[in-house]
Amino acid sequence: MKALTELQIRGQLKELKDWEYNDNALQTSFEFKDFKDAFSVMTRIAFEAEKMNHHPNWSNVYNYLEISLNTHDVDGVTEKDFQLAKIIDDLVG
Repeated sequence: MKALTELQIRGQLKELKDWEYNDNALQTSFEFKDFKDAFSVMTRIAFEAEKMNHHPNWSNVYNYLEISLNTHDVDGVTEKDFQLAKIIDDLVG
């Protein structure tokens, strides 16, 4: 798998809601009603990420979740990151 160029990344970002490209990664954040809702979504994301063998960098404090996606093997953003971002959007949406 090859890292995408910045031009390719910016083009594909148009298909995602509320994601940005910063620090060589796709990034987003979500705010939920409470910790239980945030953790429930994290659990669903974890199952999908495990199926893909592609795991997010994330941080959770109470009802707030920050997610960063990149492919460590190629030190950049790949199609796999966009696939997981779309899955995350579907799970949260």
